[in-house]
Amino acid sequence: MESQTGGSRGGSITEWDRKPWLKQVTLRSTIIGLIIGSLVLVSNFQFGLQTGWVSMMSLPSALLACAVFKQVWPLVFPNDSQFSDVENVYVQSIAVAVGTGPLAYGFVGVVPAIEKFLTDEESGGTRHMGEAFSFNELLMWSAALAFFGIFFAVPIRKQVIVREKLPFPSGSATATLISVLNGSEILQEVTTQELVEMKERRLREYGEVLCSDDETNCEISPLLRNGNSNAPNSYTSADSNGSNETNVNHLVPSTSKGVPTYRENVSVLMKTFSASALYTVTSYFVPAVKSIPMFGNYASDVYLWNIEPSPAYVGQGIIMGLPTVSYMLFGCILGWGILAPLARYNRWVDPEANVHDWENGVQGWIIWTSLSIMVVDSVVGFIVFTIRSIVKFILLDDKMEMFNSVLDDSIQSMLLEEERVLNDSRGRHENTVKLVSTEIDHEVDSKHLVAYTTVLSGLAISFILCVTVMIYLFGIDIIPLYSIVSALVIASFLSILAVRALGETDLNPVSGIGKLSQLLFALIIPNSQNGSVLLNLVAGGVAEAGAQQAGDLMQDLKTGHLLGASPKAQFIAQSIGAAWSIVLSSIVYKLYNKIYDIPNQQFRIPTAVVWIDCARLVTGKSLPDKALECSLVLGSIFAVLSLIKNCLRDRGYKWVLWIPSGVAVGVGIYNSPSFTIERFAGGMLAHIWLRTNRGNPDAKTKMIVFSSGLVLGEGIFSIVNMFFTGIGVPHF
Repeated sequence: MESQTGGSRGGSITEWDRKPWLKQVTLRSTIIGLIIGSLVLVSNFQFGLQTGWVSMMSLPSALLACAVFKQVWPLVFPNDSQFSDVENVYVQSIAVAVGTGPLAYGFVGVVPAIEKFLTDEESGGTRHMGEAFSFNELLMWSAALAFFGIFFAVPIRKQVIVREKLPFPSGSATATLISVLNGSEILQEVTTQELVEMKERRLREYGEVLCSDDETNCEISPLLRNGNSNAPNSYTSADSNGSNETNVNHLVPSTSKGVPTYRENVSVLMKTFSASALYTVTSYFVPAVKSIPMFGNYASDVYLWNIEPSPAYVGQGIIMGLPTVSYMLFGCILGWGILAPLARYNRWVDPEANVHDWENGVQGWIIWTSLSIMVVDSVVGFIVFTIRSIVKFILLDDKMEMFNSVLDDSIQSMLLEEERVLNDSRGRHENTVKLVSTEIDHEVDSKHLVAYTTVLSGLAISFILCVTVMIYLFGIDIIPLYSIVSALVIASFLSILAVRALGETDLNPVSGIGKLSQLLFALIIPNSQNGSVLLNLVAGGVAEAGAQQAGDLMQDLKTGHLLGASPKAQFIAQSIGAAWSIVLSSIVYKLYNKIYDIPNQQFRIPTAVVWIDCARLVTGKSLPDKALECSLVLGSIFAVLSLIKNCLRDRGYKWVLWIPSGVAVGVGIYNSPSFTIERFAGGMLAHIWLRTNRGNPDAKTKMIVFSSGLVLGEGIFSIVNMFFTGIGVPHF
């Protein structure tokens, strides 16, 4: 495979080649990115503590950045109003790095599990049950987890994005939105044969197509978008099932009258944001609206079957999509409609225990079934993916090329110092698609790649920081040196799997990665080890942090790759965002715990319960009555289902969609029914909307913008409710 780096193949400098040189790392974009990311972080804390669910929010972050710099900024700074698509990429990269801190640093899972549920014996005597981390300890914990995932992701960028061209659907969708908002070029990678066919068809039907002599690099003229009403709004491809649906990786930015501009998208976002914010404030003064017993008082009191008309929950369901929320609804019915009544009827739990009692009630009993389903799904998926990777490696003709490609980015940045002359040759082609062949590696100039020395030194420093902090926080007796080093090695390996899964399926399985690392670590560390439960939690937190950060950066790098942004600028954005998120995440977490008595009915921290139960399970704790038998039966069933689903996922069988995902089913079991019902409603709305607007390439973008406003409104205005609670404002 031939590599193309820094400039066109003929040696001439094109407009696309100049994009990485545009201003990206600026003070203004850094500040706005941190502000947007802080809003996302607050929203993610609200829903993370409630349900364990957080979102990257890359699409609304990109939209808000564009709105600020195209509408507000020129009014205040008229001489500094130029804003490019690559600067837009930089802003949203910072925002994502800040916003995902609650999950990456374990503030919605591992940290509350250690603080709220870990007993003195399980901690090896180093902590007391209910003892909170100090603010300085939270800062150190976050700093220890914040950076090694970022440095680890950089070397594998070329392999998964440039060479293998994995789709990373969310990153590709974000790139499409940014190109639409800024009227700029977006990269579309197609086969050479498709490239030639597109050129010939568009020359014949629509107008000019600018191509290089060897047919590997083309641009569609704006004439195709603006001068011909019959020009298609998107490329569609028939999938293996025979359906003809728009692929987010092939969306073509357009400025035709039917396509919403960023002003329209911002308007939609603000309207849904306002409606969601109004509900949030109203729910404080009228708490009854947050728990409506639509299924009767008995089902509400005993099994938590309530309706919570939360706009954010509906918005999250829209983003998740109908298949995922359907699996969650199946898990909800299985857990709260079948297993919970069965356990209570047969007295496997105390029938008089409160439903919120995690020790003696049905909620604590069904969590083990949820855990078994999620663990077997993760393990089976891991095994199938590993075997496939080994087979691919064995069949690969040039194995050394694959290994060398890991270091290509950095070595080129050290050795290649070709001078570039930046001149204003031809004008900017707005709203064009840059077609390139999949048979070449379309890469930016080597000067815009992160240096090899930076990667190695960063990995070494972040590894040493992680080891030092964990030993300082918990003691060398509890966290032996070999154990935390093993945790980092496992985290690095599992991060690769997480990145590849994210690239292929748009799902970063950080929860499954964490549980899988806990299982693997239990095989390394004997149960007799002092504080083995605490050690297991720490190891899982390290793995989850690495997978989360590596995945976030890779999605952003895919966005930047499709828009010609500088990978070095995005690396800087991720680093700055992570550093700010360390401080802000620690502050917000302390605020929530100071104002609310967590866990409570509003903030159930179910993910923390899953973490501690999984640690106890793999370190030998006995299970409640009949929980083991039920877990083994359902775990075996879902192991078989997961094996079928993972083996046949890419074969094009429609019926595979009806096989439920174990992780989604597990989430439906351990969360209360109100968590799932509203999300299912959102998934149904999304399905109806997309079917009604089939063929409209902007339908999905509008839908995501609509749902993002719902999520952000409730998440951000939770701060208002927190303030009301803190000063004792009475309810009605």
